Amino acid sequence: MNVRPTMLQERITTLDILRGISLFGILLVNMFAFYTPLPYIDLATWFTVPSDIVWQQNLDIYVQGSFYPLFSMLFGYGLAMQWQKAQQQGQRFYAIGFRRLAVLFAFGLCHALLIWWGDILMTYAFCGVFLLLLLRLRPIWLLVIGVLISGLIQGFMLLVIAVSDISINDYLDIVAIEQAITAYGTGTWLDAFTQRLTDLSVQLNPAMWIASLFTILPYMLIGAAASKWRLVERAKELKWLWLVLAISGLALGIFLKSLPIVSTRTYFLDYVKTYVGGPILSIGYVGLIVLLCLLPIIPTLLRPFAKIGRMSMTMYILQSLIGTCLFYHFGFGWYGKVGVSTGVLIAIAIIITQMVLAEIWLSKWKQGPLEAIWRKFTYKVN
Repeated sequence: MNVRPTMLQERITTLDILRGISLFGILLVNMFAFYTPLPYIDLATWFTVPSDIVWQQNLDIYVQGSFYPLFSMLFGYGLAMQWQKAQQQGQRFYAIGFRRLAVLFAFGLCHALLIWWGDILMTYAFCGVFLLLLLRLRPIWLLVIGVLISGLIQGFMLLVIAVSDISINDYLDIVAIEQAITAYGTGTWLDAFTQRLTDLSVQLNPAMWIASLFTILPYMLIGAAASKWRLVERAKELKWLWLVLAISGLALGIFLKSLPIVSTRTYFLDYVKTYVGGPILSIGYVGLIVLLCLLPIIPTLLRPFAKIGRMSMTMYILQSLIGTCLFYHFGFGWYGKVGVSTGVLIAIAIIITQMVLAEIWLSKWKQGPLEAIWRKFTYKVN
């Protein structure tokens, strides 16, 4: 008997809802990269219109840095589920697992080269290799390793920042900013492609690959531990645990992420906001959503997010296609012409459109088109 992909009846609705909501959070953050010259600017000082500043600050508190840890944990949760299923069937999973990650990396490479420089799929595939090698460990050790890696690196970085008294760098690379604005705002597809290669050299330099092992992999390990403990499947039984995680995560996360905004902004507080407050708030969001999904009517109300979650790769790349078509010059040319609030409204319109598309697609097929290709190459099935 061969290892087989997850069937529809085996899916866990809460996990799909979490994936769909996290995709919306990621889209809200990625919108900045579609219409501003990231990664060459500081968003906290880029906007000058008061309403834009307020909107950016709220996104900084409630969204920025809190949804990539959530999606990383879900990635670890899902990969661990597949590993456990293979173990129950008495099958070897590593060949399947590495092939799955290789296909994911290939998708990410195409996404980054042809559509948008801010791809995360390649990073997930890279970190997934290390996760795969550690999946044999007991869940407590996966959790301990994940917390230790994250805790030690963040503690070390905060100590370095505190001791060296690093200040916020107001320097902007004006040339790089102007090149990005010209390529995306007024250039052809070839101009955008050339600029995308430049942006990728910043996004995917060797230091970023190494950094991902401290900023992405720990959350994958935590998610894998939660999967082995079946924390989502046992949510009703463990509702008090989820309640504690929701309340403490939301309260502490929002507090830490608000510090640079309600007090004098420093590099130290900025780091705390992003790398400490962000992941803590993501745990609070997970706890809140899991608890809400225990209520009878909520899963039905959140069903559109679950449909998006079932097609998460297709929807993620579709967001990039829509974003580049809307903002780049070879599309509608809105680059640099919208404010933050308008960007949020566009993100909401995109996610609603995706809900409709997911509903239509899944009424005829069991999975998204890219998921079907991923399944075919991973499991070698038709």
